[in-house]
Amino acid sequence: MGTRRTTLPGVGTQYDVTTRAGRHLSVVVHQDGRRFLGFYGAEDPDSCQMSIPLEGDEAAVLARLLDPTPLEAVHTDGIGLVTEQIPVNLRSPYAGRLLGDTRARTRTGASIVAVMRRTSAHPSPGPDFRLAIGDTLVVVGTREGVDALAAIVAGE
Repeated sequence: MGTRRTTLPGVGTQYDVTTRAGRHLSVVVHQDGRRFLGFYGAEDPDSCQMSIPLEGDEAAVLARLLDPTPLEAVHTDGIGLVTEQIPVNLRSPYAGRLLGDTRARTRTGASIVAVMRRTSAHPSPGPDFRLAIGDTLVVVGTREGVDALAAIVAGE
């Protein structure tokens, strides 16, 4: 199996995967957060046969189905906490800003325990961590606190 990452100037990044069976698919992540899943034929690996646009939440669901995160093993039943993933999308007033600018814990009581980026995870990010469009915040808190933080990150 092979993988390749290609920067697409002015567009974003393309991630290509070739399976052991020789099938080629790619994910194109645009700078504005849009994502496309592309499928290629074995006879012409450069010709996209089908492209499916994915909204941020759709991409997150697909990613969890393909590779369930350890967060799903965290059980918070009975202790009043929830763990959720909150996307930083194009409309977020915090895209490109420092994590500390959110004042998440002070404003909501919820904690941002990690930031998932397209190609990496950043556990326990500090206040000087710069958020980007397409990041996913891993948040722990009360239902009310997590909902409030989701609204803040979404710019509501």
